[in-house]
Amino acid sequence: MRLFEEVCNGIKPSYKDAEQLASKRMDSLIKPIGSLGELERIAIKLSGITGNVNNEISKKCMIVMSADNGVCEEGVSTCPQEITAMQTVNILKGLSGIAVLSKHANSDIKVVDIGIKSDLNYPGLIKKKIRYGTANMAKGPAMSQEEAIKAIETGIEIVQVLAQEGYNLLGTGEMGIGNTSTSSAILMVLEDIDADSAIGKGAGMTDESYEAKKTTIKKAIEINKPDKNNVLDVLSKVGGLDIAGMAGCFLGAAYHRIPIVIDGFISSAAALIAYKLNPLCRDYMIPSHISAEPGYKYVMDQIGLKPSLNLDMRLGEGTGCPLAFNIIEAATLIMNQMATFEEVSMNDDFLVDIRQE
Repeated sequence: MRLFEEVCNGIKPSYKDAEQLASKRMDSLIKPIGSLGELERIAIKLSGITGNVNNEISKKCMIVMSADNGVCEEGVSTCPQEITAMQTVNILKGLSGIAVLSKHANSDIKVVDIGIKSDLNYPGLIKKKIRYGTANMAKGPAMSQEEAIKAIETGIEIVQVLAQEGYNLLGTGEMGIGNTSTSSAILMVLEDIDADSAIGKGAGMTDESYEAKKTTIKKAIEINKPDKNNVLDVLSKVGGLDIAGMAGCFLGAAYHRIPIVIDGFISSAAALIAYKLNPLCRDYMIPSHISAEPGYKYVMDQIGLKPSLNLDMRLGEGTGCPLAFNIIEAATLIMNQMATFEEVSMNDDFLVDIRQE
């Protein structure tokens, strides 16, 4: 609890003076003002995070939180629960989507067992199991508040180690069958939206099973009566260990002033938890892609962030993050390597600001 409170209370806002200097330099580069759109905004945001106008991404890491969800007993997913453990191993073997894309982006991966239902042993797996999966939220609280805080602190601790090892760009991923249900429940409570707006078909469902999924999630909320004004109450009653762990990653990254990328819907639910605990976290978050899950837009609107990619993706695992890593690195190159009008002795009197704020 002490670490949780220390980090939540210790997050500082971004460096606005560095952002202003970065914006001034970006506008002086040999291009129409605003013509590189999101690349410009990302480069300026990085300056706010680090305090430096010029930045270089030297070490990247994906953090994948693996955990099982007791609500799977209700048939909320077409995938058997054993897939959580199997896919966790496949990530470690380099065979999964996130493994392939991370390799392409020259990013390391840290895979964390924060709550897999079985005992899993595989080289490279970080064992931080809080419990053997959450309880069935359709019958009662998914976990205790103490367990939720411990899971958040696990994410904080993982980021702390990575910060000490010199990583300066992080991504958030997860593996846990049933976690679109927990993410949807969190969103429904915190943002007070209906099931049709918050709940998608996850890994793929028939219309009949989709309706059953919505019924189960609404039942879980009715039984647990989570307090929307108490983030930890919501997380512990209808959330998941993977979401709590990723929320800790967002908090830890903000505390250590490291940019951290949001993947899709489940990752965004964790970002929303972190944002509710301390809104300054937003200064350090970079969204990657627009998830095809319906609740994703609501989260982005609430936090006030805009994803840069629209690839019709909904896999999860963190797969949007390494794609965004490439874009973030491109943004740093624009800031660092493009010349200014003054440097090439060009007149810039003709420039018009084409940005639409």
